[in-house]
Amino acid sequence: MVNFLLQRTALLPLDEAWRRLTAWPRHGDVVPLTRVRVVTPAPTDVGTVFVARSGLWPLAFEDPMEVTVWRPPMDGEAGLCRLEKRGRVIAGWAEIEVRPGPGGRSRVLWREELDVRFLPGFLDVLVAPVARAMFGRAANRLLRTP
Repeated sequence: MVNFLLQRTALLPLDEAWRRLTAWPRHGDVVPLTRVRVVTPAPTDVGTVFVARSGLWPLAFEDPMEVTVWRPPMDGEAGLCRLEKRGRVIAGWAEIEVRPGPGGRSRVLWREELDVRFLPGFLDVLVAPVARAMFGRAANRLLRTP
């Protein structure tokens, strides 16, 4: 199992950082070889399900996720979203927290636990830096792109 924490500071108000990070189809725009489709009706809330399809055929796989905590930022208070990953290839969870930062900025904490099924645990030391880099680049792009 791979665990990591990403921390970012963005020159964005809380609600805008939240919007950029939780607009699920946008994740497919910033993660290579990935498309994201939301399965349940809008708006996002607890119970929302979306599926990330990653890879190239025939090596593509689906990564279904369900929102289990949905607390958007309100009145200057932090927001928190928790996703449960329920795929046949990838399981685990992710949390995206957006809290007030210095000088009107937003502070983003992205925590993730990945279990790549069918992959021996001793390979986690190789998966961890790749996952951290990939999700870090995605967070950066999501925060930079309106």
